[in-house]
Amino acid sequence: MKTMNFKNIAILLLIGVVSFSCTQKNETKQTSELQNSTVFAKGKKITNDNFTGTVWLENLIQADTLNQNSVGSVTFEAGARSKWHTHPAGQILLAIDGIGYYQEKGQPKKILRKGDAIKCPANIPHWHGASSDTKFIQVAITGREKGETVWLDAVADSVYQKKP
Repeated sequence: MKTMNFKNIAILLLIGVVSFSCTQKNETKQTSELQNSTVFAKGKKITNDNFTGTVWLENLIQADTLNQNSVGSVTFEAGARSKWHTHPAGQILLAIDGIGYYQEKGQPKKILRKGDAIKCPANIPHWHGASSDTKFIQVAITGREKGETVWLDAVADSVYQKKP
């Protein structure tokens, strides 16, 4: 009888250990999947010529008469970038993933990392995009009350590749 109780206890203990182990693996997998997911949907691939490389846009908020700011999540694949451009009412960029660049005309290029925020002054030519080897995701908050984005020239490879 004592042997039977010992075997039952051993089996129950083994079942408990296996169950706990499976639960821990599931929680670890769920945490890993959550950390690898993006905040917003990738959106639609941008097909105009205002960007070099592959860029995706998810429009989050359209400007309207109540609030004249548009908000979008922009995903730049590695090496992708915008053309030089200006915003008549300015823009704010929030880096939410990856490594990117931001540069105003006549200023050194800045590296952007998750958690960084940049204020793009009104009517100042600038560009932004991903680093050469890492994608970059940003949220762009753009004032529309003074007009739409003014697109300029493409960013030369020599400017893009210059070290910050």
